[in-house]
This record gives sequence, structure tokens and C-alpha cells, in this order.
Amino acid sequence: MEKQVIQSVGFRNIVENGEVIGFQFKVRLPYYRGVFLSQIKAGNVIVDGQTIGEDDICWRVNGEDYTYADMRKECNVHWSPLEPATIRVKKPGGLSQGYHELTYGFCCTHSYMPPFMDALQDPNKHAAILMIEFGDSLHHRRLLIV
Repeated sequence: MEKQVIQSVGFRNIVENGEVIGFQFKVRLPYYRGVFLSQIKAGNVIVDGQTIGEDDICWRVNGEDYTYADMRKECNVHWSPLEPATIRVKKPGGLSQGYHELTYGFCCTHSYMPPFMDALQDPNKHAAILMIEFGDSLHHRRLLIV
């Protein structure tokens, strides 16, 4: 895996039944222990300045797809720091060939952290309190679709 949270490998359009229905990219977990899906606060995808909300995003973890609503309730699926998650975005026609500016944020709750720190976390903003073991919550990458 690459050092950056948003990985360059896996950035491509999604084709189903001969039709381009969206695009996908992969993210790695910047936390060494792994987390359960219910611990993840996921944000909007911003591609080329266009914000895509949670209704058009799902996470693929361990080969299964989860909407944000699914993730909030899922206490049994664990995301390992050794396996990237695939973020799948519904966007009819996908993305054009060439470079794209991609911004995505997510953060994780931890039972041993004070509740006020959870309240400060917003996956669509840079971390209010930056702790090296958790990293920043907002990530940006310029990626190429060929």
C-alpha cells in the first residue's frame, strides 16, 4: 500500500452490464489496530469540485458493500489496516479520461477517547486535534483515469 490514505491503485470507472455507473477508489486505514465499521464517520466525496453526498457512496470491505446507514449499525465487520477499503461512487457516465482532483474524509471513534473529542470530529474538515496515531481526517489526491 502507498503511504497516502487515498491509494492511486484501484482508481477507475465502474462498469456494470456494459454501462459506466460510477467510479471507485481505495483508501487505507491510517490507524494500526483496525476498526469496526460502526466506528467510522465517513464524509462526502469531492471530485473536481463537485460534492457527492452519502446517498451515492458505499464502502466495500471484505468483499461486501455497505452504505453509510449500514456502516453506522455494523458492529461485527472489522476493517483491517492491512487491507484497503474500496469506496464506490454512483455517478452516471463515471469520470472522463485524464486527471481528477479527489478529496475524501473519514475519521474513527474510539471508546478510550474522551467524548468531547468525538464531538469535534468532522470527516469533511481537517482534524480539529491532530494526533499522529490517527492522522488527519481529510485527504486529497490528484489521480489519473486511463
